[in-house]
Amino acid sequence: MPVVQLTPDFIKNINPLPGKSRTEWCDKGLPGLYAEARATSPGSATYYLRYKDAGGTTRHLRLGNSGSMSLVQARSEAKKQKAEIQLGADPSATARKQKEVPTFKEFTEGQYLPYIRARKRSARDDENRLRQRLIPAFGCQRMDTITRKQLVNFHLSLKDAGLAGATCDHFVKLIRSMFNLAIQWEVVTVNPASKIALFNDPNQVENYLSESQLQDLVAVLKQGENRTVCNIAMFLLSTGARLSEGLCARWEQFDLLHRTWKIPALNSKSKKVRSVPLNDVVCELLDSLQPDTALRSGYLFTNPRTNDRVKTVHRAWYKIRDKAGVPFLRIHDLRHMYASFMVNAGRSLYEVQAVLGHSSPQVTQRYAHLSTETLQAAASTASDRIRAASPKRPLPQLKLVSSGS
Repeated sequence: MPVVQLTPDFIKNINPLPGKSRTEWCDKGLPGLYAEARATSPGSATYYLRYKDAGGTTRHLRLGNSGSMSLVQARSEAKKQKAEIQLGADPSATARKQKEVPTFKEFTEGQYLPYIRARKRSARDDENRLRQRLIPAFGCQRMDTITRKQLVNFHLSLKDAGLAGATCDHFVKLIRSMFNLAIQWEVVTVNPASKIALFNDPNQVENYLSESQLQDLVAVLKQGENRTVCNIAMFLLSTGARLSEGLCARWEQFDLLHRTWKIPALNSKSKKVRSVPLNDVVCELLDSLQPDTALRSGYLFTNPRTNDRVKTVHRAWYKIRDKAGVPFLRIHDLRHMYASFMVNAGRSLYEVQAVLGHSSPQVTQRYAHLSTETLQAAASTASDRIRAASPKRPLPQLKLVSSGS
């Protein structure tokens, strides 16, 4: 490591010593500063500052190269860094720590997905959103370089691409959750998605059937060719269960003596054990599924080809609803219809919440308008009584009295 007085002319013609691939030319005027010359880049130098950290280890801080930084600028930066080092800073440690921050893709595949697969029921949904949109957008960026502005623009671009507002919000919620975990794991220190405003578009869609449409649907469910899916749909309509709860239902969960179905926490959306009362229709359905009580074991609804539980019903459901003349009806609407049966029969929203297993009254409030209609119908009975009690005789005729002239 030869020591010389570095000058602009020297840097302009800098080269390594003969027979060397690289040489560190140390500055006589500023100890620690040196210019590295490489045989592969004659006439070009890279400025470094050599120093010792708090542990006594020699470190090398890259300041810049002669193509973009003058010698004067290199000396100025070296003096600044030396002053900070004397105060306890370690610029190389900061640089090393930044290099250790994973990219968004590395964090997703190496830490986030393995963590949620064993803990989150919607892990598959998260994985789909990450593969389809988020990794293509941010995968190559280090986690600490993703900015709030980038995420806001991404959020808006999803809306411009035609996605529903609620769907766009799911992406922001996912990123926010990921960064919260990254902060807990000391990967980053800031969550850029923490204050991004969501669209919060209303997305509650409820389809209800008229009496004639309901009759047509029930007729198809009782006579349709695909008996397994027809029975599943009738089961959901008769219990108000979610599709996932119905497909995972097992015979040992049913107590037909006390007419209850105990849904385990593993299958319940609320992650709590839920007890569902059974009515006459569903009890008759269960008897038709397996009349022999001694053979009632395993899943209620099984695929005859695999002898495993039914995994999906949507393709068959589309054919069933088309045949019934209700092509707009979603499988989840059967749960809403079950709730409407109770509300229109005069049951309270508290009872509906308990039967459906809603986690909060706010979720059940979506059926409040049905309750209002029932109350209006009840109020109409009062007007019927008043009309019935009204006198039938004609009103007395008014006589005109002329005044004298």
